[in-house]
Amino acid sequence: MDISVVIPALNEADSLRELYERIDGALGPLGREWEVIFIDDGSTDSSMDVLRALHEQNKNVTVLVFGRNLGKSAALSVGFKEAAGDVVFTMDADLQDDPAELPGMLEVIESGYDVVSGWKKERKDPLSKRLPSKLYNAVTSKLSGVGIHDMNCGLKAYRGQVVKTIKVYGELHRYTPVLAQWAGFTVTEVAVKHHARQYGHSKFGAERFVRGFFDLLTVLFLRRYVTRPLHLFGMLGALLFSGGFLAGLYLTVLKVMGQAIGRRPLLTLAILLMVVGVQFISLGLLGEMVANLRGNDISYPVRERLGRKDGGLGDNS
Repeated sequence: MDISVVIPALNEADSLRELYERIDGALGPLGREWEVIFIDDGSTDSSMDVLRALHEQNKNVTVLVFGRNLGKSAALSVGFKEAAGDVVFTMDADLQDDPAELPGMLEVIESGYDVVSGWKKERKDPLSKRLPSKLYNAVTSKLSGVGIHDMNCGLKAYRGQVVKTIKVYGELHRYTPVLAQWAGFTVTEVAVKHHARQYGHSKFGAERFVRGFFDLLTVLFLRRYVTRPLHLFGMLGALLFSGGFLAGLYLTVLKVMGQAIGRRPLLTLAILLMVVGVQFISLGLLGEMVANLRGNDISYPVRERLGRKDGGLGDNS
């Protein structure tokens, strides 16, 4: 298999058939073997009827179905496991990503890069979305050290090895370029067309930026301390305990000199700092235990599958 296209879908019945036809128009002329993997993320509209028909009519369509909405990261995770392509594309199902960009991104991958991230340079979204997104991307790029203008763009291309290496869970789908670069893969971005939404409505509100901030903290923690949590929590605990200990030592000297210390706020603070310091150190030790015990991949239940499990479905010519 040369190319896999992984597409999470949630209540996008009106756009799915047109999306497949546009992908066919973009990849068909290349003369490559390709497949499309749709992940129905708990849709409540007629998306499954459309996907079932697409699978029955096209041998290169695989459909994976969640029993309920598990989120985009979960959908991408199972899609990455299913994908058999040497190159794996991801894109959204709402037709805002343009399948005509796929051949150009494929050329960039074949020029030597491991990950190509789309950049919606002229974004067809309202200002209320563009401004927070611009700030979010600037902060993420600065803190992560990965010079990507548009972390949230759903249109991306990966070498197959990349999607089998990085772990996507929670809501870390925003940071796949960051995870890939930190894993040693080469990352670049290209400007891509972005279209206004034709059908339905966005599944993401303003709260995604709050969640995105916490996800960024998660990524930064995974980068620096996932295999050595005691280095972070132990350091904080040692600083807090040391501050409390020094304050307590100072009060002890005053007590020896005959001064009353029982009602001094500093005494309460000293005790609090030492207790919290011990708790942080204990948390770090527990984290070390978890880090040594971890190893089982997070799995997501697929309620239904349409298509061969190995993903080797051939082309549609």
